[in-house]
Amino acid sequence: MLRAVLDANVYISAIIQPGGTPGRLVERFLRDASFEIVVSPAIVDEVLRALAYPKVRKLLHGGDAQLWFEDIVVLADLVAGAQHLSGICEDPDDDKYVAAALEGRAGYVVTGDQAFLALKEHRGVEIVTPRSFLDLLGS
Repeated sequence: MLRAVLDANVYISAIIQPGGTPGRLVERFLRDASFEIVVSPAIVDEVLRALAYPKVRKLLHGGDAQLWFEDIVVLADLVAGAQHLSGICEDPDDDKYVAAALEGRAGYVVTGDQAFLALKEHRGVEIVTPRSFLDLLGS
């Protein structure tokens, strides 16, 4: 079973455009459990903060983003967040995703962030786009 950490931008894209690739990816998780999502407390905090941004809320057309995300967190593998990394990613904010992947034994971090994708791999964790990860899951 593939295990992945999803970047906050993937969750935000998924809820704003459920028909897009990130949306289909999250749908596969919720509907078929075709892969496992690993989250850490720091990731949960970041996603909840992003979902509360006025510009994001305006795009949600009144859907309850918090509840939607809580459903995902309940089904996900929540790691303690005990592993800390720094200086791995260009953006220090992205280090927590790699740390959660290592702690939760996930093989992938899924992101739409070009600078983060440029890292490609760290200690066996592959950094991939939502499209690449959806292709890995197959149909």
